[in-house]
Amino acid sequence: MIGRIFRVVRTPVTLLVLFGMLLYGAWWGYTNILRPIPPLPPEPCVDQVVANGQLKSSQVVIRVYNGGDRKGLATDVGRSLRGKGFRVVLTTNTVEKIQKTVIVGADGNNPEVVFVKSFFKEAIVRSDKRVDRTVDVLVGNKYGGFKKDAKTTYQVDTTTLCLPSQSTSPSPALGG
Repeated sequence: MIGRIFRVVRTPVTLLVLFGMLLYGAWWGYTNILRPIPPLPPEPCVDQVVANGQLKSSQVVIRVYNGGDRKGLATDVGRSLRGKGFRVVLTTNTVEKIQKTVIVGADGNNPEVVFVKSFFKEAIVRSDKRVDRTVDVLVGNKYGGFKKDAKTTYQVDTTTLCLPSQSTSPSPALGG
């Protein structure tokens, strides 16, 4: 008697379990197909030759972000930096609200960060331990200004520096 009841109940229970697995698989697939693609990890910096101990502006990769209310400020700053020979790869807005100019790099004492800081009045430095050695310039409502008379080379005490690769794009952007 119990064997007969088990045979009668076994098929519907099996079908319910399989249907539940199908629903779970459909839900899992749907949620994962809608998930954004994760960004690629940043390329690490590459040792590059610094001729005569002079870091050139063309060797520094910069992204400029506008964190203030003035429209087009990042574009204007990016244009000024390009005019000095820097490789500006991005000018856009950031969701972070900025007052004074902020220079963001791997370390506040790195030559590329100090070099970029020398082009801005009243800039502060922030480090974030990034591996690609790009430099971010965040400008905001109290933008101090651009030093047009700053030198386009920076003296370093070494013949090689770890700088962004000349052929790849820099790390993902801050904010949005």
